[in-house]
Amino acid sequence: MTPLLSTPTQPLPSHAAQGHDISVLPQIFEAPINIAIFQRKLPAELAVSANAQSQTTRDWHYAWLGAPEEAFMADLKRKLPSPEAGDALVEDVATIAQAIAYLFDTDSVGIRLRLLTAAMCPRFHCDKLGVRLVCTYSGPGSEWLPNDAVNRQGLGAPHPDRPDIVLDENAIQRLEPGDIALIKGSAWEGSEQHGLVHRSPALQEGQKRLLLTIDPACPIKG
Repeated sequence: MTPLLSTPTQPLPSHAAQGHDISVLPQIFEAPINIAIFQRKLPAELAVSANAQSQTTRDWHYAWLGAPEEAFMADLKRKLPSPEAGDALVEDVATIAQAIAYLFDTDSVGIRLRLLTAAMCPRFHCDKLGVRLVCTYSGPGSEWLPNDAVNRQGLGAPHPDRPDIVLDENAIQRLEPGDIALIKGSAWEGSEQHGLVHRSPALQEGQKRLLLTIDPACPIKG
């Protein structure tokens, strides 16, 4: 698998955690960490299931708020663009959602699965929430910036007087398809000025992106 972040000239930032096991995700509770990445390669069956949903010619959006149990799985499968090929994808989404509900000790999560034909949030930004899980099943993954490559004075709505957000274009990082990342936002207690700065990747003409996001419905404290 292609290395996600570390290169000979670009070491992993101290505020990021990554690993090839799901046990890396709880490191998001550590004060300095604002992104925790579980690196994984999609199994062939899951990749086929995800790609089957991307064959529709329209944007597609699914949302669920509640327990990620059997009712959720049945509802998601029924509403997929290609439900006949959806079993592996539904099982994976449910497994991830159940793990996040357990990790954050909540019975309810907000789940969104989107098929996108254009960047959803193309400008670098910091989410105004506690924490969010992101996972791209097909297409390019989310892009993010190390803290030392961010000018936070540039964040917010575009304005002629705002400085550039990115201090070093070469520092931009990208998640790989299949990676599961937990991202701290500015509403995480203690991270008001240190939430992860990230954006949606640009899509080439005809390219699509199947994106999962999960928000635990609970108060977040550092």
